[in-house]
Amino acid sequence: MDIIDAIILGIVQGLTEFLPVSSSGHLELGAAILGDSKLPEESMMFTVVLHFATALSTILVFRKDLAEIFKGLFQFKWNEETKFSLKIIISMIPAAIIGVFFNEQLEQFFGGKIVFVGCMLLLTAILLYLADKAKNTDKPVGFWNAFLVGISQAIAILPGISRSGATISTSVLLGIDKSKAARFSFLMVVPLILGKIAKDILDGALTYNTESFGYLSAGFIAAFIAGYFACTWMIALVRKSKLTYFSIYCAIVGLIAIGAGLYM
Repeated sequence: MDIIDAIILGIVQGLTEFLPVSSSGHLELGAAILGDSKLPEESMMFTVVLHFATALSTILVFRKDLAEIFKGLFQFKWNEETKFSLKIIISMIPAAIIGVFFNEQLEQFFGGKIVFVGCMLLLTAILLYLADKAKNTDKPVGFWNAFLVGISQAIAILPGISRSGATISTSVLLGIDKSKAARFSFLMVVPLILGKIAKDILDGALTYNTESFGYLSAGFIAAFIAGYFACTWMIALVRKSKLTYFSIYCAIVGLIAIGAGLYM
């Protein structure tokens, strides 16, 4: 992998982590377009670096919110910050269970299965369309809602299902305020990403050599910058009910992926 390829994939990851178009699905399609020869032997390390970059961009965007949450937590009271943190933990349970006990089964859905990715993008398109047509409310995220949104996040591990699209759409369809849905969606993924990175490190799944430093750095910077702007932009789009445009995009890319997969 050269630096240009790393930057391209970094931008793709940064944009699609927050825009509701499926980062994993686009990375699968991007890998198919670039060719398997473009992927490094340390592809797991590269993927982890890109996800870490987007997690840091989320922390930067929500730095004030996170500061308030930690401030409230250290008061050691049953306050709004403690409740919100517990909701985040509850939302992580389904994805954590899938990641720990069904990781090998999940790997079967990756590795160039672009027809499957296309079908999942069509499902994402439907979710986004339904969410965009839902009426906005002032309803906050409840504990049961957090668990249901967590289930949608677990399903979104599949390539082609947008994590942000699935979680925001689920929240909105449950009647949650759109701005609060976007905030919860982006914050709930941070501990999950960091936890996955920690697990990969402890399992010894990551390999690294000095020759890969250049493209890893380029990918990280590209994903971080793209992620920061995509996260900020997405919050505004959800608030203004502009998800239909992404629904159309996912439908088009999904159909193209299915056609390409069937006739390649």
